[in-house]
Amino acid sequence: MREKTTPTVPDPGARAKETADAPSTGARLLAAALLTRRQFTAGSIAATTAAASGLSLPGIGCGPADSPVTNADATLGFIVNGARVELGIDLRSSLLDVLREQLQLTGAKKGCDHGQCGACTVHLDGRRVASCLTAAVQADGREITTIEGLSASDGRLHPMQQAFIDHDALQCGYCTPGQIMAAVACVREGNAGSAEQIREYMSGNLCRCGAYTAIVAAIQQAAPEIEGT
Repeated sequence: MREKTTPTVPDPGARAKETADAPSTGARLLAAALLTRRQFTAGSIAATTAAASGLSLPGIGCGPADSPVTNADATLGFIVNGARVELGIDLRSSLLDVLREQLQLTGAKKGCDHGQCGACTVHLDGRRVASCLTAAVQADGREITTIEGLSASDGRLHPMQQAFIDHDALQCGYCTPGQIMAAVACVREGNAGSAEQIREYMSGNLCRCGAYTAIVAAIQQAAPEIEGT
């Protein structure tokens, strides 16, 4: 007579524990992906550091250590606010960026960066220009005057600066350096004979605060002191 055998029934609890202890396929793929990203990030940081310091990493062509990395394409000379300056520049740089970023002359403001607002106005060989649209190479060997160089060496304000204060021709002040530089040029160009003429020749400089009436009054006050200078 055959013996009765009791079939083995799987223990659900043990099965669940085994499944919980073993990492799932999704978990293994996620761990591999994280490891790959970490390796990539570490390699990128190492390569960037090596490139910046002129070093070379195995398998990465960063150039020899005696060839320093530089963004300067050319060395140019300017006369800025009466001082001779020589510096290396990227040939793609605008005059505004060189003044602000390399010479730390931050009076000229970057407003629209498209030559439409006038906040970046400076004088190049005595003529007003939108420095955001002027390539720095165009100023090589030429004389540049910014708002920082407008006042006298003893600290006295330029007549136009004083007139802007007297007539409260500013509110937020962001456009004021460009307005003043354009106003001085407007007078020297002989275009300050009337309020209408001033408005016409100052139309390239925008004031978001709407201080135009005071600006015209300031120019009319300063004009007699500036004409002929």
